[in-house]
Amino acid sequence: MSKTTAQALDIIVQGAKNANVFGLIELSGDTLTLSAWGAAEPACYRVYLDSDTPIIELATKDRWLSESIEAELVESGDKLDELIEDELVDLGYDEDTGVIKFEHYRSDDMEFVFRSKVIPMNNQEQSQACLQWLLAYEQCFRQLGDMDDSSEDL
Repeated sequence: MSKTTAQALDIIVQGAKNANVFGLIELSGDTLTLSAWGAAEPACYRVYLDSDTPIIELATKDRWLSESIEAELVESGDKLDELIEDELVDLGYDEDTGVIKFEHYRSDDMEFVFRSKVIPMNNQEQSQACLQWLLAYEQCFRQLGDMDDSSEDL
């Protein structure tokens, strides 16, 4: 991992810790994994580089958790790209997001994944932008399906 990538990930780790919305935060090599706090089933957010392009993703091995997110989007008629953009605006993201593209698929590791590519991380300002994307993902998905199980009666 390059010094620039390490510094960028350090900025994101510190910002994620300060946000206090994630469970366990782990940095392994050039992949940052943050557990989703309060989800009905295990899920995590990840930040990593793919050919120098940062990737933000939500991943879970639980089919029902993924389907609960999908079902809520279908029932509400909301579009995930618009929800993510709304959260970015609320977080003060000052770049033109353009068209937010996301992928939703089942990985070779048998995880259900929602992911987006972000602007490259080559300076502190772009690292902050990547942190905003991570926080926007967390805020968006926390409101969908069974991602926030904390209000359920025990």
